[in-house]
Amino acid sequence: MAPDPNFSLSGKTALVTGGGSGIGKAIAHALSDAGASIVLIGRQKDKLLEALETRNGEVYSVDLLHRDAPGQIAGFCRRQNLHPDILVNAAGENPRQSADEISADVWQSTIHLNLSVPFLLAQKLVGHMQSNNWGRIINIASLQSQRAFTDGIAYGAAKGGIPQLTRAMAESWSPRGINANAIAPGFFPTKLTAPVFSNPELAALHANRTAIGRNGRLEDLAGPAVFLASEASAYITGQVLYVDGGYTAK
Repeated sequence: MAPDPNFSLSGKTALVTGGGSGIGKAIAHALSDAGASIVLIGRQKDKLLEALETRNGEVYSVDLLHRDAPGQIAGFCRRQNLHPDILVNAAGENPRQSADEISADVWQSTIHLNLSVPFLLAQKLVGHMQSNNWGRIINIASLQSQRAFTDGIAYGAAKGGIPQLTRAMAESWSPRGINANAIAPGFFPTKLTAPVFSNPELAALHANRTAIGRNGRLEDLAGPAVFLASEASAYITGQVLYVDGGYTAK
């Protein structure tokens, strides 16, 4: 049986923030495997080059906490004649500080990276998508988009905004062919979740809270990401897909 062309990303360009590791890297590889050329964005160029491997694509090193980072990324794309059809906002940080101790600066940087950058970067890149009447934006939400975890007040506030940002993006841009959706991962082994996976008892506790009975594997993100980036999701926009093994179902 021939592959379903609705899931092919051949001829598409996908820009992925946080593409040097973790969830961003896993999604970028999935989109590349489906035929897309990838543009990996992150702070550490060596990590980006390692993640790119021999795949078709480019890397651009930038600190997304800089206020002009979205403009710098857009400028890089213009200079390289890159025209992203797909944007994956996977970069994020979680300071893991309590409500009593978090500073104003840490609060603001956490909100900026996790919530503001996804909008500001999309705003810079939607022009090409609009001109083609086709585009896909995939934001990364979280279990903390709908529930609270200890020492997660800033991260939770930012991720709580992602579903509404995604809906607002859909309302604004889907009439022009740009679908915006979000993936909300459960517990996956990444740099952000190292405190969980370095503690076997805590990792087991979260695995037991899922309906499936295990924590996520990065390859579990491949199918949902390709689906939301492809023509297969043409009539889906403004939605949050929880890829959490049923964590939120229990």
